[in-house]
Amino acid sequence: MIEAVNLVLIFVFAVIYAWVFYSLPILSLGIRDVLRRKKAKAKKVVVDWKLPTVSVILPVKNEAGIVDRLFEALGKLNYPKSKLQLVVAEDGSTDDTLEVCKRLAKNYKYSTVVHKVESNGKPSALNNALKYCKGEIVAVFDADNIPEPDSFVLAVRYFANPAVAAVQGRNLTINSEENMLTRFTAYEEAVWCDAYLGGKQQLGLFVHLKGTCEFIRQEVLEKLGGFDEKFLSDDMEISARLLENNHEIKYATEVRSWQESPSKMKTHLNQRIRWYRGTMEVAFRYGRLLRKLDKKSLDAEITLFGPFILIASLLSYLVGSGAFFATYPYTVVWGVFTVFSLCMMTFVLVLCGISLVFVSKPFRVKNLFWLPFVFGYWCVQSFIAMYAALLIAFRRPGRWVKTEKSGITASLAYERTIEA
Repeated sequence: MIEAVNLVLIFVFAVIYAWVFYSLPILSLGIRDVLRRKKAKAKKVVVDWKLPTVSVILPVKNEAGIVDRLFEALGKLNYPKSKLQLVVAEDGSTDDTLEVCKRLAKNYKYSTVVHKVESNGKPSALNNALKYCKGEIVAVFDADNIPEPDSFVLAVRYFANPAVAAVQGRNLTINSEENMLTRFTAYEEAVWCDAYLGGKQQLGLFVHLKGTCEFIRQEVLEKLGGFDEKFLSDDMEISARLLENNHEIKYATEVRSWQESPSKMKTHLNQRIRWYRGTMEVAFRYGRLLRKLDKKSLDAEITLFGPFILIASLLSYLVGSGAFFATYPYTVVWGVFTVFSLCMMTFVLVLCGISLVFVSKPFRVKNLFWLPFVFGYWCVQSFIAMYAALLIAFRRPGRWVKTEKSGITASLAYERTIEA
């Protein structure tokens, strides 16, 4: 029995070691790139190329109180209105969202409001809207988003390269000052996008879409058959499918859009359970990516198995911490093994904390004092991932739960929130 337990624990620790050594250069390179971009002077955007037509899908459900600011932001875009088409994907709202969207859409010459009587989740709403899209590029923005004026102009530049099929922009938290939860979400988003995704792009690894502030070629979406409605994580699924069909995704940190992060723990939990479960299910479906045996496919599988890494790291911490107190017959080698694992995971968390100093504006050395809370936040995410895995193990039916938004706009966010 003891030998079996040892083998399981050795496997868990081996996974953690592999992930840590794999992630360190990515994160380090990403931080270096953030520093380089911060030193570079901002350049004025000059439109000196032929702009493609863009169909903007706005999936909305019970968003009557917040959708007006998205329409207002789209009206301020530094992009020819004749090359923009708005397609509102209204998904079975029970409030007056449909009427509000119809009223707001009248201010846009090229606009369509698509109504669904029965709500079947965001992927279904997106597919319904795709039938009406006429642009060369399809952009997706959630109802709580506020894209910056130059976001579209900056995004479409990437499509000058015919190999690029999709572009993911940078999402910033507009309500980061609301409470501790929204602040951590803002920090997490900054480290994950600018430091980690940026590092992956520098190394030519897998970059995935995030469901909003994303741009995809219309013809590619048509060939792929649109979004898969069976998955809770439509962004991860379409990203994996794009990779499988040899299409490239670019991360564009200068393409920025502000969005609201959940400020209540219950809403946060529902959102993350859906994210983690959806990502795990995509990981199982696209295990076949490993048949290619190239660095991008391997990195895609490692990314998709991220929730399982969270679970494994939590187990390693529990076992490593228990080694100091348990009466379990640890050998000297086993003791060193567990303690080393504990130190390695701590080092990664410290590195993430240090990166907060560089992804904030202005530089905030005091962000290092958030490290103990970063550890607590990481523990919460690990338990959420474990719960999502149990839902899959016990075959509980997947259910699309809409992330509720209040429409809050914290003015300090525009001046002090983490940015690229």
